[in-house]
Amino acid sequence: MKNIKQGRWSIACVCMVLGFMLAVQFRTTEDMKQSLPYQRLEELADRVIRTEKERDELKEELGKIKGRQDPGMIDEELRIQAGLVPLEGPGVIVRMDDSTQKSKAGENPNLYVIHDEDILKVVNELRAAGAEAVSINGQRLVGRSEIRCAGPTLSVNNVRSAAPFEVHAIGDTTALENALKMRGGVAETLKVWGIQMEITSSDNVYVPPYKGSRKLTYAQVTQEKEGKK
Repeated sequence: MKNIKQGRWSIACVCMVLGFMLAVQFRTTEDMKQSLPYQRLEELADRVIRTEKERDELKEELGKIKGRQDPGMIDEELRIQAGLVPLEGPGVIVRMDDSTQKSKAGENPNLYVIHDEDILKVVNELRAAGAEAVSINGQRLVGRSEIRCAGPTLSVNNVRSAAPFEVHAIGDTTALENALKMRGGVAETLKVWGIQMEITSSDNVYVPPYKGSRKLTYAQVTQEKEGKK
């Protein structure tokens, strides 16, 4: 009987010690959770979890977009940007012709005829006003196009044509027209010499595709280099 009582007392003591140890451990854990570094760690962990979730969602969305995207549409967009397809839309048609006025005695008669610089001024004003596509006498202007005098004619994409010239430009109709007609602008300047310029707005301006050479002989694709101009 005595041994039984001693055993019960020992078990009770062990339980008391174990309970004390658990209480101390619980208190220590709570103190750690309330400390600023621990809270900061938990906050960072939550952010990481949220970021990873958002990343996974974006990856999934990107995969869906790629799956819906037609490679042919990408190729077509590139062809449009390169000027290789015909375009139509709102814009202006600018008709230009040499002056009908006769030069005065001692005056340079070349002042009364259209030169490449006159066409360039018109094209630059149209592009500055947001023209998305431009052509001159049926020749589409792209990055490689040239506009220069070739004797009494004008050469565009190495194709010669004489006055009258017709410039087609697709874009915001009002902006394009105002760019040419602004005070002191190209239309007003050419009018001094009697150069004829007729600007017509249209909802269906047609610009043909570029049909010149696209072959590169010297330029090669390379990596972008910092600091290089």
